[in-house]
Amino acid sequence: MNGIREIPPAGRSGPAAADRRRWVVLAAGLLAMTAGCAFQYGLPYLIPALRAEGLSLRAAGLLAACPTAGLLVSLVAWGAAADRFGERLVLASGLGLAGLVLGAASAVRNPLALGACLVLAGAAGASVHASSGRLILGWFAAHERGLAMGARQTAQPLGVAVAAIALPPLADTGRGVALAFLAGLCVLAAAVAAAVTRDPARPPRPPDTPVASPYRTPLLWRIHAASALLVVPQFAVATFAVVFLVDAHGWSAQGAGRLLAIAQLGGAAARLGAGVWSDRVGSRLLPMRILATATAAILAVLALAAATRAAVATGSLLLAAVLAVSTNGLAFTAVAENAGPHWAGRALGIHNTGQNAVAAATPPVLAALIDGHGYPTAFAATIVFPLLAAAAVPARRRAGTATPARRAIRRQPPRAGAPHPDG
Repeated sequence: MNGIREIPPAGRSGPAAADRRRWVVLAAGLLAMTAGCAFQYGLPYLIPALRAEGLSLRAAGLLAACPTAGLLVSLVAWGAAADRFGERLVLASGLGLAGLVLGAASAVRNPLALGACLVLAGAAGASVHASSGRLILGWFAAHERGLAMGARQTAQPLGVAVAAIALPPLADTGRGVALAFLAGLCVLAAAVAAAVTRDPARPPRPPDTPVASPYRTPLLWRIHAASALLVVPQFAVATFAVVFLVDAHGWSAQGAGRLLAIAQLGGAAARLGAGVWSDRVGSRLLPMRILATATAAILAVLALAAATRAAVATGSLLLAAVLAVSTNGLAFTAVAENAGPHWAGRALGIHNTGQNAVAAATPPVLAALIDGHGYPTAFAATIVFPLLAAAAVPARRRAGTATPARRAIRRQPPRAGAPHPDG
């Protein structure tokens, strides 16, 4: 079974994931993730305001990337804190601290000081990525965990959408006003998390007994690698779709932006759909492999259409934008389930670190490739990454998954705090 443990049938004991409060906890986690993603990935919408202050495009772009730099240095540490101290404390304290630092940044004028504040805010806000994923592992049963994690993963497009709608008009009255809005959103989300979030029960273990590392086998490393490889097509399309439509197909920037807004909504729906699919088949990784292969196929169509300037290029670009993000929730769920309740925070931190590192490297590398060889070559170069990801995913359909009896078993709630690894 490639080291993948089966989802066990289990009876109800303790405050299991079937508790109705799980949906309230999910809503609080989704709000927290949306608030965090709004400033972690939405600051490019402040670039015009930063340039109006006299900064160069390069300097403004560096400032917009500062929260991501903060994420990279603190994700694993926040995950370890969630494993040790619980999700509620980590979620509320990290996001609240990010709000305070963003509030200070709203009054800062020096670019270096502003960059330092944004790095610190990103480092503090990284707490939401590990802790909100752990909450879903503990509160949701295996048969609905894919849906729940898919809902949680919609926070990134929602956060970017909030930034796209709110920041440009607020920045017209001052860059500080826009940062103050982001600060207030983080503080509000932290207060909600502190008020309604409850840590799920964990399986007891003898004191002073170390928990065996799930990294003794290559399973988690393969999931991390596959997910990082799938970041390349995701950010290739997200970064260059608008400029491709404008430069190669004569679209207006506004029209291209509206099309990509539709793609964001489609991507959110694809995350949810993939999660439901994984719940139905009892596997996170089999759908992930299939979707990675489909992503490679649509990228091949896009590269060919870009080379021939075919009309199908627009449709294939839209579909590529949707498919490229569809696996995000599956990978996060698989990591949390296979890491187990005592290692999930650290494992999700490692997972996020790899993804963000690849996300930071992809745009400049592809920009150089586009400048030197054009869009068809750049899109064609991305095809190999989802193919490698599909090969890395350790997926195998579990015998009997599709039978009604098996499905009925999976609908039983899990033991409190028990992991349900992929099967």
